[in-house]
This record gives sequence, structure tokens and C-alpha cells, in this order.
Amino acid sequence: MNTTTVGAHLDTSKYAISPYCQKPNTSSVSASTHKFYCLSNRHTPLPLISRKMETKNCSKNRIACLASSNHGEGLTYKEAGVDIDAGSELVRRIAKMAPGIGGFGGLFPLGDSYLVAGTDGVGTKLKLAFETGIHDTIGIDLVAMSVNDIITSGAKPLFFLDYYATSHLDVDLAEKVIKGIVDGCQQSDCALLGGETAEMPDFYANGEYDLSGFAVGIVKKESVINGKNISVGDVLIGLPSSGVHSNGFSLVRRVLAKSGLSLKDKIPGESVTLGEALMAPTVIYVKQVLNIISKGGIKGIAHITGGGFTDNIPRVFPEGLGARIYNNSWPVPLVFKWIQKAGNIEDGEMKRTFNMGIGMVLVASKEAAERILSEGEIAYCIGEVINGDGVSYQ
Repeated sequence: MNTTTVGAHLDTSKYAISPYCQKPNTSSVSASTHKFYCLSNRHTPLPLISRKMETKNCSKNRIACLASSNHGEGLTYKEAGVDIDAGSELVRRIAKMAPGIGGFGGLFPLGDSYLVAGTDGVGTKLKLAFETGIHDTIGIDLVAMSVNDIITSGAKPLFFLDYYATSHLDVDLAEKVIKGIVDGCQQSDCALLGGETAEMPDFYANGEYDLSGFAVGIVKKESVINGKNISVGDVLIGLPSSGVHSNGFSLVRRVLAKSGLSLKDKIPGESVTLGEALMAPTVIYVKQVLNIISKGGIKGIAHITGGGFTDNIPRVFPEGLGARIYNNSWPVPLVFKWIQKAGNIEDGEMKRTFNMGIGMVLVASKEAAERILSEGEIAYCIGEVINGDGVSYQ
């Protein structure tokens, strides 16, 4: 698995990975967390490509999800500044103008294949990059958020483009960021085709910048993964995350402020600092997932970002099917346990805001699931497909 971390590692050596998928016992499971605009640019001339906007059932990009009401003094995503109602209203209006959009990636027919496109940023994780001074891995996050979306259709990423904007161009700083983008593209086995550097005086705070990225991949029409063949009894296989990845940081930063700790303080019970754990870059699943897909039996894939399990897994299911998640079936990184305790956050809010240690969920036949779990992949049997709707936990 192509994982890059900053001082934070997932220790799986003490967890036996069973080749059989069954509901685990209720014992506790834990683990370690872990261009100048107008004057010059880095664009390669390209033919015009139609723009694709993702609307993600209360997911990242345009909106980020919060859990249902949280009582008492516990923090919520809404209190951290993410307004689900405004996001839902925007999605409703967009759907009127561009019916049919949605999904993790946008599919465009091209002969016997589909081009699959995705776009994203890294959210307010950038604020932590400014505070920690860790800039050489934020580009990995940027690439990951787009390529991880398009592989859910079974597409192989072809190329990536970035957009880097700042008030005053610090060449050394920009080089660090773009180096991370190059690293992310290498992990994804895709080309960094071009990009745009925009210097916009007075638009951003001193020393700060913004990022966005765009990825395009390709998949044969007969090989596209769309969830249509998912049925009751199929198995949910979870691939571990490196930590918080690149969503939920508005809530993370609110928790950090409430806790009284700094990014230089160590997570209680851990050997890494909060800054190191929170800045661990998003895992790029491209090579691992495409390898698994090539062996057959994968019916659907969900990238676990904004909306967590609650909103992302059902998006790949046919109508009338839901997911049963097995509690305690994978190691939850301690960084999430710290976030929940320090912010007094309810379980439902955590599961609908964060990935909780699982960054990608594969819906597989029983035979494929047993093969995946027996081949030495770092993967967990986390649940099953059932009749019903939504996601339940037991």
C-alpha cells in the first residue's frame, strides 16, 4: 500500500487478519494513529474539457456533513462553521441546472471507455500546514482527494492538474507544495500535466495560499464499477486510513482550541505530536485498489471522506439495500479517540464527520473478500450488505 506518513504509523502487527469475514466479538480494538496569473503559468495547452461538479449527498467539495443533533456541551461540525442546510440548498439548486451530476467522479463517454474526472481541495487542513510549517506533504493530500474519488469507478488516473494561489509568491514555499503534488502523482502513477500559479495581492493573508486539483482517469465501459450488482450478503472490506486525511478539520481545529493543547503537544498515550498525527497525508489507494479490482469480485467502492460511513457507503448501493457495520472490527487510530474525548463529540457526529480509521470501503462478493483478506492486504472485514436503507452499527 502506498502510504506516506509524518511521524505517525498504523501498527497492525498485533492484529490477526482473518481470511474469513465474520462479525467480531465486542472486545475493544485500538491502534496507533496515526505561476504568476496573467504573466506566466504552468499550463500545457489542452482541448476544452467540460467541467464536472460533484454533488455528494452531504459530502465534501460543496458541502461537508455533520451528524444529527448533538446535545449538551459536545462540539458539532455545524458549530465549527459547516452549515449543512446551506450546503443542501446549494445542491438542490445545482441539480435543477445540471441534472444527472453526482457520484464520486463524473463519467464522460469516449468510444468504448469512460473518462472519469474529479476535483477537490484540502480544506482547512491548510490552516494546520501554516501553523506547523509542514508544506511538503499537503500536495499529496491534494492529489489523493481527487484520484481516490475517480478510482471508485475502477478508473486508472491518467493526469492531474493543480491550482496554487497566494497573495505574494514565495518561490521556496511553493516549491515545497508542488513537490508534494509530484510525489502524489508518482504514488498514483499519473502525470502532472500542468497547473496554474496565481499571485493575487491582498487576497490571502501573508504567508498563506490556497490549493485545488483536478484529475482525469479512464475505464472501459464494460469494466466500470457502479454498484448495480451489489446484493444482500456481499461483504464490506475496509482499507485503513493514515488518520484524519483531508476533511473535518474545521471541527478538529475547534477541538484543538477547546483542549488547550498545542500542535507541538503529544497525543495522550502516543509518541507523536498532534501536529504530526493531524498532518499525516491522505493515503493514496490507487495502486492497491486497482490491483484488487483486477482480480475480480469488486462490485462497489466508497471513498470515505466528508460524511463518513453514514453518507458515503449508501451512495454506491442500489435502492433497497443498506450496510451493517461491525463495531470493533478495525483499529480506530488514537487521534480520533482524542478528538472525540477532547471535544465531547457524540458517536454519530464522529461517524458522519470523520473516516474513523477507514479511508476506502470495497463492496465485494464473499469469495473476493476471503481472497483479499488471505493475501496479506492490510484490510478489515467491517460489515455486510443487508436489506434496508442507510447504515446501521452492531
